[in-house]
Amino acid sequence: MLNRELPKIITENLPGPKGEEIIERRGIATPDAIHCGYPCVMNKAQGAIIEDVDGNKFLDWIGGVGVLNVGHAHPEVVEAIQKQSEKYLHGMFNVVTHEGYVKLAEKMNEIVPIKGKEKKTMFVNSGAEADENAVKIAKAYTKRPNIIVFSGAFHGRTMLTMAMTSKKAYSFGMGPFPDGVYRAEYPYMYRKPSDMSDSEAIDYYISKLRRVFEESSPAEFVAAVVLEPLQGEGGFIPAPIEWVKAVREICDEKGILLIADEVQSGFGRTGKMFACNYWEEAGFLPDIITSAKSIAGGMPLSAVTARSEIFDAVPRGVIGGTFGGNAVSCAAALKVIEIIERDGLCERSRIIGEKCREVFNKWVDKYEVVGDVRGMGGMIGIEFVKDKESKAPNTELVSNLIQDTARHGLLIENAGTYGNVVRFLAPLVMTDEQLRAGLEILEQSICRCVIKDENYL
Repeated sequence: MLNRELPKIITENLPGPKGEEIIERRGIATPDAIHCGYPCVMNKAQGAIIEDVDGNKFLDWIGGVGVLNVGHAHPEVVEAIQKQSEKYLHGMFNVVTHEGYVKLAEKMNEIVPIKGKEKKTMFVNSGAEADENAVKIAKAYTKRPNIIVFSGAFHGRTMLTMAMTSKKAYSFGMGPFPDGVYRAEYPYMYRKPSDMSDSEAIDYYISKLRRVFEESSPAEFVAAVVLEPLQGEGGFIPAPIEWVKAVREICDEKGILLIADEVQSGFGRTGKMFACNYWEEAGFLPDIITSAKSIAGGMPLSAVTARSEIFDAVPRGVIGGTFGGNAVSCAAALKVIEIIERDGLCERSRIIGEKCREVFNKWVDKYEVVGDVRGMGGMIGIEFVKDKESKAPNTELVSNLIQDTARHGLLIENAGTYGNVVRFLAPLVMTDEQLRAGLEILEQSICRCVIKDENYL
């Protein structure tokens, strides 16, 4: 079966002839701004393997950018989609009630770790929609106009979430943006001030947040602080628990809601169902969690979960939407959550993460260009630098690695402000043999791209 196979390139060139023809058509029919630099045109996919139209097999370590934690085309998810599609495809939840939405909301209220016993969940279609709705909900509850976000953040490409997102490549030339979005510095411990200990750095980053109240928005006008427990696009940077706990205390002190953006980190990716489960173990929780990506195994769906009193403050008509909580997507999501819980994919994420860290940490000692390895569970980033002393971002190397690994059957993706981080988002159903094959391809590619020996190519 395809999901058990190993990467294998059979065409002389990539893309192959069939793939090249489709990519040429893509260039004519679709916007170049939706750029793709990969030579893979999908024909079918299962588990962690993609077979292209020319018969090449790629090991997918991108997973639809965190969408495919249960793998490509999981047969039980496909079956759930088929069964629901035979009943009905859609019923707008503002007009008719369908039980799938209700069952999924009940399940989310059971598993999502937020502050408060009584919870409610709403569904929309994308991570950006979830984040935007979470901000609206926070403003409705607090009756305050402003929010605080962080350096390195990515929250989406709508007008509001572009303002929330840090990296300006995602919003270049798109202003003016909505007002009331202020930014603090996220704790990037690998790049903390060099003269500081970790504990001193935590205090430093907390002071940066407090300074926002002095220089940008008084606390009494801040509705919410929005942060990623583990930054995705920002470079797979985990928020230190001590810092998050201090942020939680500041929010409580100032009457501010804490929103955790778990769009990329949710549904087993970090070794827990949600990254905020680690916060829970440390004795605190956010007020609102947004989730998406792997929630429905590839079907479009996202969620906002908050305690009931927060949702109950929202006026009717402010939230909702035509396709939010689509019946087929809800059916897929219920099955995805069942698979994650039943098959122990959170534990599998931790095992994969341990295996990767063991290898990646050896690379830190072995290669001058490997600067840092970090993450949680199976959500790991490798930061590449020009040298360990300067820590200068090695963007060119990562770009070369992406192209070189693809030529050898492994799909990887970059992250970080400078695009110098390789992020690991492989499906959690990947086999040990596939994992070993991918690690071999990536290390061989590092050798080829660093040594620049044509005999390796």
